[in-house]
Parts: sequence; C-alpha cells; structure tokens
Amino acid sequence: MGAYPFPYPVHARPHGFALAGLGRRLIARLIDIVVVFVLNVLVNGWLAYQWWQEVSPVFRATMEDPLATPEAVSARSSYIMLTMLVVATALWFAYEVPALANSGQTLGKWLVRVKVVKVEDTTPLGFGRAFRRWGRLGMWTPLWSCYGVGFLAQLIDAGSVLFDQKLHQALHDKSAGTVVVEAPPGPRRPVAEVKPETENDPTGGRR
Repeated sequence: MGAYPFPYPVHARPHGFALAGLGRRLIARLIDIVVVFVLNVLVNGWLAYQWWQEVSPVFRATMEDPLATPEAVSARSSYIMLTMLVVATALWFAYEVPALANSGQTLGKWLVRVKVVKVEDTTPLGFGRAFRRWGRLGMWTPLWSCYGVGFLAQLIDAGSVLFDQKLHQALHDKSAGTVVVEAPPGPRRPVAEVKPETENDPTGGRR
C-alpha cells in the first residue's frame, strides 16, 4: 500500500465546513476591491483632482515630445499621492476589519457565501485577529508609491494561497491563524456541536 490510505485526495473540513474554493475567494476579493474603490472615489476624489493638476503638465509635455527629457514632477504631487494611499489604507481597514471581527464576512464574502474562521474554533475572530489578517495584506498599501513595492508584496501574499494544498491558507491567513470556509445559507452549527436527536430523549429514541 502507498503512503496514502485512500486512492483519492482527502480534503480538510475545518469544523465540519468545506474549504472555500479559490474561484469563490477571488470573486469575493474582487467585489471587495470594487467597494473600496468606490469609497476611495467618494473620499479621495478631491485629492485625485489636485494630484492630476500637478502631473498633467508633465504628462502632456511627454506626450507631445516622447524623446525629450521628461520634467520632474513636483514634490507636492508626491505628498498628495502618499496622502491618498494612506486614506485608501484607512478606508480598507474600516471596511474589512470590523466586518471580519464580528461575522467573518465582508460584503464580497457574504455574497459568494464564504467565511473566515479561526483554525482552532468557530468563535468570532475579534478585532485583534481580524487586524492581523488584514494588516499582513493592507499595511503594504502606502508603499505602492515606492516603485510598486507594496503592490508586489500584496500580490505575493495573495498568490501564496496556491501553494498551500492542505488548508488553502494565504500568508495573511497563516499569520492570523485563520482559514476560509464555505458558509451555507442560514445558521449552521459545526459538526462537533450537533447532538443526536435521542441524546435528550428520556425514552432513548424508543416509541
């Protein structure tokens, strides 16, 4: 007999729930990105306009003469961009951390029926663990302005889920001790908490 007792792969079921599929997780993340983007349009719109006012002359000059030495952008445009990224980080935090702390679901995760739970039990994540999970991914956002280093770090983190065949944990899941599972509609108790119907029946199920 080989190393595995079963002739087919056995998938983990944390607390009796199936692991969330990578496709559903991607869709949930894309929905969340759209929501946070809309929030940024509303909150960061004026800053984005000010930034464009600073860089548009340089952009137009480059388009008119691509072979010319490009002009340096103003220091003010750099400060505006950094401010926008800090605001974007704060908006992402406000959108995701409280939601995960209380229910384990953002809007995107709720729509595709996936949920973030602790590895050890199904109690709410709480603020600390939700912040650790988000922070491993979200705190890189201000470094987008540093030659895209922040975006690259986030891409590596998000892609790391492809290399964990056991629990499909990305690096931010491993750092927080969380796992993403399917969340069927309606309330459901973990398998470990489901008791046989005859347990509290004084007749032992006999009629």
